[in-house]
Amino acid sequence: MVSEDMSLVRPITRADIKGPAVYAGMRDDYRRHIIALKKPRRLVIGDRVSLVFENRHTLTLQIEEMLRAESITRDEQIREEIEVYNQMMPTADSLSATLFIELPPDVDPKVELGKLVGLDEHVVLHIGPHALRAAFEPGRSTEDKISAVQYVRFPLSAEARAALTTPGTPISVAIDHPAYRFDVTATEETRASLANDYTGVE
Repeated sequence: MVSEDMSLVRPITRADIKGPAVYAGMRDDYRRHIIALKKPRRLVIGDRVSLVFENRHTLTLQIEEMLRAESITRDEQIREEIEVYNQMMPTADSLSATLFIELPPDVDPKVELGKLVGLDEHVVLHIGPHALRAAFEPGRSTEDKISAVQYVRFPLSAEARAALTTPGTPISVAIDHPAYRFDVTATEETRASLANDYTGVE
């Protein structure tokens, strides 16, 4: 049964954010905790693409780190950052992820990224029998270039969400770009972590 609260996909509020002064004292422990939570949410697809599924935990960490790095302390600015990151929050009817293109250090990034133009039309998440094609954030790729960091969203029907929250449902991600064809099968730990966004508690 899906929780009506769905704590890990509801928007972040100002009350959730500690800010640089308080965060500094808890940063090391908090980062270790969230990094451990993120581990099963990261899928490596082939030799240069990875996908990290986001939720309130992962996005809260990103906000705190951004505020710390930029020394942002004013409420108005903090709320602006929260608004930006809330756009990446998964919802009751969509999963959200950050896609990273990680290139070897000895290649020309412009050339190698150029080979992956059009990737935004070739990423599919499979949850049991449900094939969910990724919708990429507009403006991060053109006809001749693509950003190494992409924000993607997978539409999640009630049926697909039910499959996600059913133990043992197979999950995989496939990329069928002409220059990059790989797929990876997720572990049950990954499925359980994503399902917890809808059935668990914070």
